[in-house]
Amino acid sequence: MTMELLDSLLVSMPLADMASNFSDSTLPGKLIVIVLFLGSAAAWTIMLTKRMQLNYASRTSKRFLAAFRAGSNPSTLYTQEEMFPGSPLNTIYQEGCQALETELHAHGIYPEELGDSVSASYRVLTLNQLEALRTVIDRNVADEALNLEDQMGLLATAVSAAPFLGLLGTVWGVMDAFTGMAQSGSVALSAVAPGIAGALLTTIVGLLVALPSMIGYNMLSAHIRRLGVQMDNFAQEFISEIQNTYVREG
Repeated sequence: MTMELLDSLLVSMPLADMASNFSDSTLPGKLIVIVLFLGSAAAWTIMLTKRMQLNYASRTSKRFLAAFRAGSNPSTLYTQEEMFPGSPLNTIYQEGCQALETELHAHGIYPEELGDSVSASYRVLTLNQLEALRTVIDRNVADEALNLEDQMGLLATAVSAAPFLGLLGTVWGVMDAFTGMAQSGSVALSAVAPGIAGALLTTIVGLLVALPSMIGYNMLSAHIRRLGVQMDNFAQEFISEIQNTYVREG
């Protein structure tokens, strides 16, 4: 009795209908379904890997900010050679400190002197040099934003293209079904029903690809926007710390 119930459930499942509809679809329809499944696999791969990357970036950035704000001056982490791989803030900071080191070298101040205590004698930078440092930091903020958005275009393509690709398969399949009906001379619904059902399968698969991709794209985009705001805020904080520590007054 249990096996009979299980068999009836399996037969009534949509997957069984989709398998039969796939076999009834035309060759172009089958090719479109296969392409959509491959696109779905690629979209899920991008969503999962991107989510792990962004989560890791958020965790390491939180630890980096705590360590940066605990330092007595903006170059403390750099001189201590503390690294936070995976954090876009760490990359921005390292590049900014390298540029800062170059500017300080011009005034005879060297990395080993960038300790925890910074005296007034280290206020040697001009406002023009500060603007040069700001340019370096802003450029790295933009570069890290592009890195975070890497492969998001492919995911957006899956969102927009999958429904239209499915619609193409449906229209093509319906056209073939009615063409076959005209050639056979039969107007019975049973003659075109399998072909139409197979044609509609491509639209269903297209929507099954597009809907998760759209949800994933929106969630990832929101996460990237939060990291982008965090990078902009850190850049302003870093520049302000450099100005308060190394730029001479007046």
